[in-house]
Amino acid sequence: MSEGKRMTSSRRHHLKSLMLQIAASWIEQETKDITAAKEAYMAETCPTPDLSQDQAALIEMCKKLHQAIDKIDDDRYDSEAKVAKTDKEIEELKLKVKELGGVKKPALKKVRMSADAMLQALLGGKHKVTMDLRANLKQVKKEVKEEAAEGAGDWRKNIEDKADRKKMFETS
Repeated sequence: MSEGKRMTSSRRHHLKSLMLQIAASWIEQETKDITAAKEAYMAETCPTPDLSQDQAALIEMCKKLHQAIDKIDDDRYDSEAKVAKTDKEIEELKLKVKELGGVKKPALKKVRMSADAMLQALLGGKHKVTMDLRANLKQVKKEVKEEAAEGAGDWRKNIEDKADRKKMFETS
């Protein structure tokens, strides 16, 4: 429809009521078809019993009916068990889908932990050696830094020291 030609509300209401009437007639026809199919199936599988027979024939017919009822009941039980099993599987799969899709990683927080505590957490009771990382570091004294700063001014001394090292490598 173009913007200039809009449907009036009375026209829209009329079309809606016509659609509802058509849908109602389709539903009515469908229910009639279903009842007719049921009646045809019952006439085919369950003919009306002939009750004009003698007592022995009626007893035999009742036994056959009981066997048929037992068979149908067994089939019903089997189908109910299958349906229950598939329903359970469907629920389990839905839970798996929720678990896979719904898992969100939480924001990690910084935790201050020493190396010893980290090894203790990872190894449990096996961890006995303490790791003191600062023990292996070189100790620097402030006095040494000051001496190095004073010695840096005398460049001739450094050159002589380096010359001696150069001679050591050249001779060998």
